Amino acid sequence: MQKIHAKSAPGSVLRSGRASVLAAGAAMVALMAGGQALAQSVDDLQEIVITGSRIKQANLTTASPLTTVGSQDLQYQGTTNMVDALNRLPQVTADANDNVSNGADGTSRVNLRNLGSNRNLVLIDGQRMLPPETADINFIPTAMVDRVDVVSGGASAVYGSDAVSGVVNFILRKNLDGVRADVQYSIAQHDNGNTALRSLSQAKNFTTAPSEVWDGIKKDISVAAGTNFDGKKGNVTLFAGYHYSMPVTQNKRDYSNCDLNLKDANTFICGGSSNNAYGLFYPLSGPNANTTLVNAKDGSKTWVPYNSSFAYNYTPTNYIQRTDKRETGGLAAHYEFAKEIEAYGNFMYMNDHSFSQAAPSALFQGTTFNINCNNPLMSSAQASTLCGADAGTNTDAQTFIGYRLTGPGSQPRRDDLRHIDYRFTGGFRGEVWDGWSYDANFLWSKAILNETYMNNVDNTKAQRALEVVNVNGVPTCKSVIDGTDPTCVPINVFQYNGISQAGYNYLYSPSHTHGAQTEKVGSLSINGDLEQYGIKSPWAKKGAAIALGFEHREETLLFEADQVAQANGTLPSHGSISVDEGYGELQFPIIQDKPLVEELLFNTGYRYSKYDYLDGGVSTYKFELQYAPVSDVRFRGSYNRAVRAASISELFAPTTLGNVAAVDPCSGSSPTASAAQCALTGVTSAQYGHIADCPSAVCVTQGGGNSALKPETADTFTAGVVLTPTFIPNFSATLDYYTIKVDGYISALDAQTVINQCVQTANPYFCGLFHRAKGSGVLFGTDGYIIAGNQNTGHLQTSGVDIDVSYKLALEDVVNRNWGDLDFNLTGSVLLTRETQPLPSLGTYDCTGLFGPTCGQPNPRWRHQLRTTWSSPWVPATVSLNWRFIGPTSLSSNTANDFLASDFVGINAKLPSYSYFDLAMTYKMTDYLSLRAGVNNILDRDPPAIASSLLSSFGNGNTYPGVYDPLGRTIFVGATVEF
Repeated sequence: MQKIHAKSAPGSVLRSGRASVLAAGAAMVALMAGGQALAQSVDDLQEIVITGSRIKQANLTTASPLTTVGSQDLQYQGTTNMVDALNRLPQVTADANDNVSNGADGTSRVNLRNLGSNRNLVLIDGQRMLPPETADINFIPTAMVDRVDVVSGGASAVYGSDAVSGVVNFILRKNLDGVRADVQYSIAQHDNGNTALRSLSQAKNFTTAPSEVWDGIKKDISVAAGTNFDGKKGNVTLFAGYHYSMPVTQNKRDYSNCDLNLKDANTFICGGSSNNAYGLFYPLSGPNANTTLVNAKDGSKTWVPYNSSFAYNYTPTNYIQRTDKRETGGLAAHYEFAKEIEAYGNFMYMNDHSFSQAAPSALFQGTTFNINCNNPLMSSAQASTLCGADAGTNTDAQTFIGYRLTGPGSQPRRDDLRHIDYRFTGGFRGEVWDGWSYDANFLWSKAILNETYMNNVDNTKAQRALEVVNVNGVPTCKSVIDGTDPTCVPINVFQYNGISQAGYNYLYSPSHTHGAQTEKVGSLSINGDLEQYGIKSPWAKKGAAIALGFEHREETLLFEADQVAQANGTLPSHGSISVDEGYGELQFPIIQDKPLVEELLFNTGYRYSKYDYLDGGVSTYKFELQYAPVSDVRFRGSYNRAVRAASISELFAPTTLGNVAAVDPCSGSSPTASAAQCALTGVTSAQYGHIADCPSAVCVTQGGGNSALKPETADTFTAGVVLTPTFIPNFSATLDYYTIKVDGYISALDAQTVINQCVQTANPYFCGLFHRAKGSGVLFGTDGYIIAGNQNTGHLQTSGVDIDVSYKLALEDVVNRNWGDLDFNLTGSVLLTRETQPLPSLGTYDCTGLFGPTCGQPNPRWRHQLRTTWSSPWVPATVSLNWRFIGPTSLSSNTANDFLASDFVGINAKLPSYSYFDLAMTYKMTDYLSLRAGVNNILDRDPPAIASSLLSSFGNGNTYPGVYDPLGRTIFVGATVEF
């Protein structure tokens, strides 16, 4: 990877060759083009793409720190998913990826500065990729990527309100003249030898992970073919790709083989879910109300007191890598009729089919089930325990049930996620007169998600199957007798493995949802050179340059859910928004080529946005200044004001219930919170001491959109220096400070924060977010939850320093022999602050150097990548070694901050620093064939094992698989053919 320090990044890559078979497609060129967002220079047909500025000027300098990941870097990394390459950058925090399973939506997203994936904008050649909330990085055809530009500072004045923390701009290959095919195969190899973790599984009689595994296979094939024609005035390119990932289950790794619980502050134990295979009962009525019972292990119809030995190990079937099959394709074309008009267009398509997988379903605790006291499937002892004096009568008793479907006919829950995305962009551009160019463009994109949740218990059917009476000696559902459900099959939940195959088939009901988001963008941009009008500083060689533009954008959202999904708490939704925007940018050289002032350059930009759902307009703007006293040194600084309006998903997202890691301090027979504290959360005196624990420390939240959201306001300051000393050839370095503060940020409050703040401070706002289930008082199921919808909260603030150093050393200068060259590149980032204020006027907490239930994924103070590449002087080959470093982090709940503090935990008090070493080699065998191979995580280092109750968003399998390597050592081989 490379930091672009001062000048604009190179534009397009031209490929020479013959592809006459495509000449017949040239007639389509007038309507289609090569995905190019910015104008071409008429003289050489080279596209000028400067990420971070709308001004298209050769050798333009920008004040925005810009990191570039080139196609060579992608080959060294052996990446088949673009998000994997981006997550290695120190400026990026892992977000949705293919190592997240339960609750995954099947996408991969990028999160700059850990401010959220909704606060950075993803572009293709300077234009929006997809509707912002559906910006799935999987849509990018990896083989077509020339480079990736990452501007990790505010860019809202240039690109729009979503670019609060910056932009990620994928620059695709242009003007392909020939055929380019690429194939890659990768596999993970891991040795399981963690004796401490294996002993935990053995103590529970769980099967341990295999001693050695080869799995996680990924296959990628892509091909692109293009041709220039009519004297290179036009080009048409076709491309297609295929990706396949094989799944990996959590029982294949020591760290994820069982659910790690805390036996005490310093000891792990293999835990599990109380929704177990034997069948748990928690009566809510009768003589044994609020007592936890379970079916006997011997299969008899006997209830015994519950203990942890009955807990179900739900991890083995869960995925640590999802299965995924993806097809991508597209067409790009352009044709220059004259310098005044060039037609261009681009069409892209993705069909992605992924499955997430979790443990078999259950009659889960949290749903109140009615059981008639004369149910013939109960033993008389069970009927007396549940119903007391009403045993044998038609009276209903209420109970929670935690019965895992693990017998014959059981299947893991599978979430079938099908993403179909389309994107078309086209328009006209050209130079209308000297120094003035235009670009008129229309963009349409649509993202579709069809989701089918399979092998899940339908609680409506479960209730019918529990209401059973004796008809001529045959247990029969009441719903069969009264005709409300003739297909009902009775289920025997009163003994281990009591449910029949027919019962399984009856209980399983798939749920279906359909979501679609569309985006339409019409834009017109004009670039002008003002020097010809005398608008020029008397002390500068170059005159001013200006960019002006107008943009109209429309977005729609449609979400549909069937009756089963709605019964489980997912509701339909729809909405639309539109915005009209006008923008301008001015570049003005003040002084150039003077003593002690090589260059003094000023840039400013302004954007006005009028959203249809806001009463007034919003303004964003920027000011940038660069000063180079000599050519060896350049100082740069910028200020950006961004006003981010709520996205369509934040406004109209459907209401849903979701699981979240949290602990209810008012649950159990001896709650950790007092009766007075629990009363603040809605607990009655009768319920205190009789509320069931959230199973496996997983409670429920209710999320959804909020049409009353107000815009966020963000201020970004950057200051840096660029060093390119002439006395050290081939050396460059940058040092950039940044600080970003987002006020009124749109978010859902963290569930554990809500719980802690209510119990510890009695704040009525937080206490009002509890919705305890009637009767039981629990915070799980379909009736008990923490309200966590979108709202304008307090502020986010982050600051740090980015460092980039590059140096090329000719070994001949050191040893007096031509032993090739060594290229060094260090990209690192120091995190200074990561502060959150949950609500205005309340306190703050700083997650710098922390991880945990509230702080989430690790926020190390220092991260870096150091790549060292040797280029052979004898053969066209390279060898590259990369050192990835992740600094240590401490557990946030061990701190004294009121928002973070909880019970002390010693075993995960600190995650150590992690170093990963990757080795790759490339060899150009012929002019047409290039080979590559590599090993990532050479030392096969395990990720840290973390208690599941301490994980937060994107945690999976007792670790954070987006931060640390989850599969161990990964080996890849690949080949590229070009002709």
